[in-house]
Amino acid sequence: MDQVLTRSFLTARGLTDADLARRVSAGELERVRRGAYARAVVDERTVEEQHLLLLRATVPLLEPGTALSHGSAAVVRGLPVWPEAVDRVHITRPRHGGGRRRTTVYRHSSPLRSDEVESVDGWDVTTLARTVVDLARSRPLEQAVAAVDRALARGVGEDELAAAVAGAAGWPGAAGARRAVALGDGRAESAGESLSRLLLLDLDVPTFEPQLPIVEEGEVVARVDFGWEQQRVVAEFDGKIKYGRLLRRGEEPGQVVYREKVREDMLRDLGWEVVRWVWADLAHPEVIAERLRRAFLRAARR
Repeated sequence: MDQVLTRSFLTARGLTDADLARRVSAGELERVRRGAYARAVVDERTVEEQHLLLLRATVPLLEPGTALSHGSAAVVRGLPVWPEAVDRVHITRPRHGGGRRRTTVYRHSSPLRSDEVESVDGWDVTTLARTVVDLARSRPLEQAVAAVDRALARGVGEDELAAAVAGAAGWPGAAGARRAVALGDGRAESAGESLSRLLLLDLDVPTFEPQLPIVEEGEVVARVDFGWEQQRVVAEFDGKIKYGRLLRRGEEPGQVVYREKVREDMLRDLGWEVVRWVWADLAHPEVIAERLRRAFLRAARR
C-alpha cells in the first residue's frame, strides 16, 4: 500500500518546499493533494489506486459525521468506477441544501440514516446498497449498471437495492437509479461485460443468455460471456483485465492468451460460432452488430 507523506512529515526531516518541488519535477515524488505527497511509482497507478491515495490524504482532514459516498465509496467497496466519478473525494453529510464542489472534496447534502453507514478499514462509508443508488443517481446508465452488477455479484440483495431506491424517491436522479437497478445482472464478471450486455439489448439480435455453460455429452466444457444456444453462437468480451482474472498461480499472461485460443478453437470444433470484441468496439455498436450478423449467417448455413 502506497504511503501518504505529509508536508509536515517531510519538512520535519529536513526537506524544504524547494526540495519537494524538485523531487516532484524529478519524478521522485508525486503530489497527491495540497500538503500531501507519495513516492512515485514506475508503473502507472490504476484509477482506483490513485483515488485511494487521495482518500488516505483527505479522510483525516474531514469533519466528524462525514461518510465517504458516491465514487469514493465505490472505490473502497471495489465497485467499478470511471475517472470522472472520482476526480474528487465524494462525501455525504446528513444536511439539507445543495452540495458543494471544492478543488479536492465534493460535499453532498442529503438524508443519511445511521444504518446506511458502515465502518470499512476505519473509514465511515455508505453501505453497498446506498453507494450503488448514489452512483446510479449521478452517473450515466452504463456506469450505473456496471456498479449494480458488481454489487449483486458481491452479495447485495435485490430487496436491499429496492429499499435503497425507494428511500431515494424524489431525489435528483432517482428515476435513473430505478432503471439501473432494474437492469442489473449479477452474472456479469466485469464492467466490460455489463456494458456489452446493455449494447446487445439495444441491438436487433435474438435473446441471449449471459454466462452460458457449454455442455457436451453431459459435461460443462466452457462458460461463455453471452450465448445463443439455439443458433450455436457465442460472444466474448475480450478486456485486458479478464486475462488478469484468469491468471493461475505461476502463469504468465501469454499463457492465458494461448489457453483462451485453445478454448476458442475447441468451441469452433464443437460447431459454435465465436464472436469477440474489445473495449474500443463498444463505442461502435454497428461493428459488433455486423460481426454477430455474419456469425448468425454462418451458423445458419451449417
